[in-house]
Amino acid sequence: MTTVQSVQPPPTTAIRPRVVARTGLYAVLAANVAVVAFFFVQAGFASNTLIVLGRLTGLYGALLMAFQLLLVARLPWLDRRIGMDRLTSWHRWTGFGILWTLLAHAVFITYGYAESSSLDPVNQLVDLAETVEGVLRAVVALAIIMVVGAVSARYARRRLAYETWHFIHLYTYVAVVLAFTHQVAAGTTFATSSAATAYWYVVWGAALASVFAGRLVLPLWRNWRHQLRVTAVVPESDNVVSVYMSGRDLDRLPARAGQFFLWRFLTRDRWWQANPFSLSAAPDGRTLRLTAKAAGDGSAALRHVKVGTRVFAEGPYGAFTAMHRTRPEALLIAGGVGVTPIRALLEELDGHAVVLYRVAADRDAVLYGELQELAHAKGAELHLLTGPVSPDKLAPGELVRLVPDIADRDVFLCGPPPMMNAVLGSLRELNVPRTQIHFERFSLAG
Repeated sequence: MTTVQSVQPPPTTAIRPRVVARTGLYAVLAANVAVVAFFFVQAGFASNTLIVLGRLTGLYGALLMAFQLLLVARLPWLDRRIGMDRLTSWHRWTGFGILWTLLAHAVFITYGYAESSSLDPVNQLVDLAETVEGVLRAVVALAIIMVVGAVSARYARRRLAYETWHFIHLYTYVAVVLAFTHQVAAGTTFATSSAATAYWYVVWGAALASVFAGRLVLPLWRNWRHQLRVTAVVPESDNVVSVYMSGRDLDRLPARAGQFFLWRFLTRDRWWQANPFSLSAAPDGRTLRLTAKAAGDGSAALRHVKVGTRVFAEGPYGAFTAMHRTRPEALLIAGGVGVTPIRALLEELDGHAVVLYRVAADRDAVLYGELQELAHAKGAELHLLTGPVSPDKLAPGELVRLVPDIADRDVFLCGPPPMMNAVLGSLRELNVPRTQIHFERFSLAG
């Protein structure tokens, strides 16, 4: 698959898609913060300062939970402009914000009511749970969020299998439902006026509808429409394999070079497992291709997938595309099997390109023959950099020697995390503008 496609870069004066999306998200959040403050003031203040602070932190905790749902909804418009890795990072920090905000809500409310009664804080909390509708549900929701927060901390996350962490994380949706019913039952500001009630129903309805649409309806619709099946399984080396798929109306699938899907091959033993793999060829409206290295059970099993196997694909995801180009010329840097989205991008990009492919040895250069054909067809420069990690073949001096005009190019980078971190440091040292550096890490929001 070496067909040559071209996508013109946007004018250098155009507003960047990532800036538009990020500014839009910030504006939506800021507007809702202001609306919540308005309804809070309109409802009046309790005489006890702690209770006032407790109600306010509870409202902002609820707003952050709704915003959190928007971040994990995998909405195409946001994903292709911001990228799932960045949305996942925001999701993580918003999650910790929710945890601390709701903890503050519980502490302020408990101590505030205890100050007005003769009960100690523990007995006051028990009394509230027994006598006020919705409080017990809120306590359960907070406990779930604390557990999820604990297993999401870096120390715990590194020691848990992804499937275990993901299963625990799904209980967050239970916490969301419990928290909302608590807000409906006990939220003073929620019921202060018909406008406030309508506002909260719209906020929660929009957030839940986003998740329902992005995580369920859209994937089901696309897979019903396109009916993907495996058409060929081609070994590229001893531990790398390419899988070709075809289906219906693939010219209407909004996939671009550089993006990835979550692939489920519907075999008896693997239908439940989804793996993220990038497209290794630019979509041509007839076939899709992934190329994967055997790094675990899921990727190793691809070599044994049978032709005709049905495929359930979620996506496309990712902002590692030509949509974010700022300059007419490009530098593409790949490391190891990270060459797959780079190879697809080279097929699509217009303008002069330089490709740097870093591997330990020549035998590790997956798809190198295709890269040579594409580079020849498009007039691109291709450099295969082999050898041990030291000396660094992608150090600042080496990059400038190979690409003297590096600061005037868009740089697309994909490879193992240590290599990517080192190259990003080199690009900073060479004063390549951040807006010209494009990379993405595999991170799944929610």
